[in-house]
Amino acid sequence: MRIANYVQDSIVDGPGLRFTLFTQGCPHRCIGCHNPDTHDPDGGREIPVDEIINIMLSNPLTDGITFSGGEPFSQAEDCATIALAAKKAGLNVWVYSGWTFEHLMENTIPGSKDFLELCDVLVDGLFVLSGRSLLLKWRGSENQRVLDVKKSLESNAPVHWEAEKYI
Repeated sequence: MRIANYVQDSIVDGPGLRFTLFTQGCPHRCIGCHNPDTHDPDGGREIPVDEIINIMLSNPLTDGITFSGGEPFSQAEDCATIALAAKKAGLNVWVYSGWTFEHLMENTIPGSKDFLELCDVLVDGLFVLSGRSLLLKWRGSENQRVLDVKKSLESNAPVHWEAEKYI
């Protein structure tokens, strides 16, 4: 798997103490992106998925994993393998994606449906610089949505996440 980096003890990429994985490569290349060094699909470094899983599980205090980027769905199959290991360990799974829930439901990206089904929360939509606000919780621009994936899948439509159940 090609990654840009990971953070073992993040408190800004979702609720609780999180392992955050920054995937490498992003087709969206949003203007004003917080992680422009992750855009180049040939950048970053290769790391075996099993090694990522071992690192993720090495801290017993970790509450969840957050996939960020880059674009995690560009490596959906590897991300799904990691998400499955996280779920088996009792961790919650968050994903930041430039693609919308509706686009991901079209299942045109290899492995996207399997990965999506393992997610608890999806922060979807491109980062739009003109909609940027530091007052938004868990998202960078006003157009992005914080979605409860299980409820969204059940209703086949986006359902906003209720933060109270996690905080």
